[in-house]
Amino acid sequence: MPNPRMEHSIQTSSLADILERVLDKGIVIAGDITISLVNVELLSIKIRLLVASVDKAMEMGINWWESDPYLSSRASHMEEENRLLQERLERLEARLGVAA
Repeated sequence: MPNPRMEHSIQTSSLADILERVLDKGIVIAGDITISLVNVELLSIKIRLLVASVDKAMEMGINWWESDPYLSSRASHMEEENRLLQERLERLEARLGVAA
């Protein structure tokens, strides 16, 4: 008579697998901290954290790093171009006598 053995199937996930899933789907962590004394709010902190891949974030419409001057060399160029356009617009409005 054969000896039946019980086999366990345990699915293990490595940290890399879990990280890949989180970055692919994204995860949001939200929380609020309020410190009050005698029903007077002294401090209110809102915490919002989104963890996702760059592709997923862009898919969701999040791309703040493209315009952050500390993260993008293109952003500082755009900032300078914007400043020059603002000055040009002010000069044109002054010539036409249009109030800003």
